[in-house]
Amino acid sequence: MQGTLTEIDLRSILQLIQLGQRTGVLLVEAYRPWTLEKGQHQAIFNRAKDPPFLANLAGTFWLVFFVNGEIVYAIDGSKPPGTRLQQYLYRYRQTIPPQHLTNFSGTINNDLEYSYLWHLIEQNLLNPAQGRNLIQQMVRESLFDLLSLHQGTFIFEIGVALAPLLTSLEIAPLVQEIMKEVQQWKQLYPQIQSPQQCLRIIDNIQLQNALPSKAYQRLSLWADGKTSLRQLSHHLQRDLGTLGRGIYPYIERGWLQVVEPPSQQSLPLQSEWEWQETVESPHIVCIDDDLTIGKSVESMVTQNGYRSTVIVDPLKALSWVFEIKPDLILCDIAMPKLDGYQICTMLRHSSAFRQVPIIMLTGKEGFVERLRARMVGATDYLTKPFSEQELLLLLEKYANQPIRS
Repeated sequence: MQGTLTEIDLRSILQLIQLGQRTGVLLVEAYRPWTLEKGQHQAIFNRAKDPPFLANLAGTFWLVFFVNGEIVYAIDGSKPPGTRLQQYLYRYRQTIPPQHLTNFSGTINNDLEYSYLWHLIEQNLLNPAQGRNLIQQMVRESLFDLLSLHQGTFIFEIGVALAPLLTSLEIAPLVQEIMKEVQQWKQLYPQIQSPQQCLRIIDNIQLQNALPSKAYQRLSLWADGKTSLRQLSHHLQRDLGTLGRGIYPYIERGWLQVVEPPSQQSLPLQSEWEWQETVESPHIVCIDDDLTIGKSVESMVTQNGYRSTVIVDPLKALSWVFEIKPDLILCDIAMPKLDGYQICTMLRHSSAFRQVPIIMLTGKEGFVERLRARMVGATDYLTKPFSEQELLLLLEKYANQPIRS
């Protein structure tokens, strides 16, 4: 499964992984999806330990690990190995000497951070409960960034489970919680735009008078124009939203200033794709777990000048549809694991399929079914069994292809 975030949102990707109870790794890269050369995706999946390799990758990337449809770990590839873990260890009064990571060889899944966390637990420097809490916080941080992301590419690769496991997180409730945090964070715009921005004190006197002495001392220590808001939230042991809402009034008054990090560079613009007109006949995709019906539909449409693809596995339907980019979709409603209503809803969340005709197929003729189909964005409705003429009339209406006599 792969594609771009302009075609399908991350929530739908996570939902598919959960519904399919998949075990593997999701790679999401932001900003410049075309920059990874052949073989580099696999190198990231293998989590090469060579920091220069990671530093030379264009853009920002994340890796999210899944076991049986639950999240077990996440990597933020924009940070040098160990940096994020070091920030979280601050609350437990633990530090990682730089030479420890450099010389550390006991790697799990080739990831230094995850391996070193296990090393700390084995050495009784952290207990398992603290380790689980750290992983949960790191996963939440990665999902916060990913659910705020609108441009980028993704690849999901089925693979061997990450082991040993320390914790696992159910996707649906976690995404629901973090989406609320993302929405609250967006309310701080335009004064605060990114967790990577830094704080600088502008009016010391006003700020000192407004804050308790201890709070002012801690804030003044880190509001140096170099420490990011996310790092500040770790140091102050406050979640990002609470920190943002706390400093927001002082930014509005001009006592604090939000600045870009010193190393921030302007993001490269994405190139514009040049689309060429096609003279090919419309491509019809039929999603139906009943192969007999799928083949019957395929026979009807191909004999009348259309191109056709039949998909019998609803869990694979979305990834295939994004690759095929059909002109019209026929979708059965009653299917196992992922029904037609859910597929239609996910497709309508994508800008690439907001205008593509989707015709629902069902064995039930009723007002409720028609209403539900309309509510999820279906274009029309066809009741089984249907004749070739009934199908072709809908294709002529929505796929702009004349009926052939």
